[in-house]
Amino acid sequence: MATATLPSIDTEQLLGDQASSLLEHRCETVDQSLLHLPGPDFFDRTWLGTDRSVRVLRNLNSIYAHGRLARTGYVSILPVDQGIEHSAGASFAPNPEYFDPGKIVELAVEGGCNAVASTFGVLGAVSRRWAHKIPFILKINHNELLTYPNGADQILFGTVKEAWNLGAVAVGATIYFGSDGADRQIQEISRAFAEAHSLGMATILWCYLRNPAFKKDGVDYAVAADLTGQANHLGVTIEADLIKQKLPTTNGGFVALNFGKTAEAVYTKLTSDHPIDLCRYQVLNCYAGRVGLINSGGESIGAGDLAAAVRTAVINKRAGGTGLISGRKAFQKSMRDGVELLHAIQDVYLNEAITIA
Repeated sequence: MATATLPSIDTEQLLGDQASSLLEHRCETVDQSLLHLPGPDFFDRTWLGTDRSVRVLRNLNSIYAHGRLARTGYVSILPVDQGIEHSAGASFAPNPEYFDPGKIVELAVEGGCNAVASTFGVLGAVSRRWAHKIPFILKINHNELLTYPNGADQILFGTVKEAWNLGAVAVGATIYFGSDGADRQIQEISRAFAEAHSLGMATILWCYLRNPAFKKDGVDYAVAADLTGQANHLGVTIEADLIKQKLPTTNGGFVALNFGKTAEAVYTKLTSDHPIDLCRYQVLNCYAGRVGLINSGGESIGAGDLAAAVRTAVINKRAGGTGLISGRKAFQKSMRDGVELLHAIQDVYLNEAITIA
């Protein structure tokens, strides 16, 4: 349903001097045979034996069956909750047309995405126009940044029933694991996910870490493989049907910060310093891939966005992940450039030459 056929992207050229390392890497930590890997039969293999109701399965499958990646086992989702999470000005000033909710959903449709994830206001404003044309994921909680001084807390902005009423096939939520409000958030979102499942909706959890103490000696362990992996494991424990997580850039958070519990084998056998192996540990913590891992695209960095998005997609796919959920890199550009970036991400998952490591 894209506006035009865009030129294909040369993945190897975009990866530059990292191409060989990323495209030829062989994982010698967690063998792929231990994982439930994406594929055309992924939904039947992994979900039909669960406790999810027929209505949940139908709505979850509507995400897997939509867009350019339909029935591949992979997903590409456009998330736009940044108007709250990062302020509307910071998010939409680079391209003011996306102050209009209709343009947000249009980008997801034209970009061939499996679904669009956004706020009550955005999806509610256009639900009758678009809900039957692309699956809606309603993000039910946010960290609003107008309170002074800014804090780090996720609060509910509406109800699960409202999400159901406006036609959402799934609800999404964030838990800031490690934060002062984590216990409350876990309890709130556990109840919200249970209600969503009872109404037939799927669930997606943004499994983020927030705590100033996670930064030590210039290293941000909030994106460490061991800590993000444990956050993923908590997310699947409260029955998230998809896990959104940042790509890990380091490891050894439990050891460096000297808290919690871990095992030496996490660092000597189950991970290495290679980005694909670090991401695979995240997949392993999503019940060995039974629950799909979608990595976030991160903030826009300008001219390097296309290469960065493709790099993240290659790492996620070769690690055994399920896809990407990329927002700012797409909507802070023109519609055409945003569509091109989304297609480039999807092309990684459609490229049969890019295999599981």
